[in-house]
Amino acid sequence: MGIRERKEREKEERREQIIDAAEKVFFEKGLSVATMDEIAERAELSKGTLYLYYKSKEDIYLAAALRGTEIMYDLFKKALANDEPTLMQIFRLGEAYIRYFKEHRDYFRMSYFFEAEGMHSQVSDEMMSLCADEDRKVWTLVFGLLKRAVDEGLIHNWIDPVEASVILWSNSNGFMRLMDRTDTYWTETMGIDLEATLRRANEFILEGMMTEKAKKLYGTLLAKQKPAPAAARRTGKS
Repeated sequence: MGIRERKEREKEERREQIIDAAEKVFFEKGLSVATMDEIAERAELSKGTLYLYYKSKEDIYLAAALRGTEIMYDLFKKALANDEPTLMQIFRLGEAYIRYFKEHRDYFRMSYFFEAEGMHSQVSDEMMSLCADEDRKVWTLVFGLLKRAVDEGLIHNWIDPVEASVILWSNSNGFMRLMDRTDTYWTETMGIDLEATLRRANEFILEGMMTEKAKKLYGTLLAKQKPAPAAARRTGKS
């Protein structure tokens, strides 16, 4: 290995060291409370060294968030790495997103950053571009799957695959926000399982998009995946 390659490897290792430390701080305190001093202390580096690698605290935050995006992308890829019919793959993709939410909650919460526009001014153009590239990679995977469903005559051809993807994502994301904030309220006060209700809501949306051909297949492919009716879950009847 030459000098240049070794220096590049060392720089990458230092970046990872910073993100490893920053993740712990951000997960414990959140972006607004965490400080560069705390990250530097956790990384056992000077604050000045942090600024050699990242232009702002917000850049470091998004660098950590990108790890979450990569995890989600890998889960999506694994969900689609089979020869199952397209409708079943759409179902598997939804399940992969639920798994991501449940197993990587801290990364999921990092996506809230993009709703706080006041913080965006501290993010470098380079980091925003990296985030856009990673988001595009995930969306391309989802769009491609929904487009295939249209091409196979499973989803009505007047439905835009991009719009369909956004509709399904928005529904899932909305439920996950409720689950993240007030899951016990819905279970204890309303008597419903939000995770099961999320699956049911996605099912309703998907059924509204599907052709008659797809609905015939849907009954065969996904009937066993449906949760028990809500009343049956509350009473213990099947």
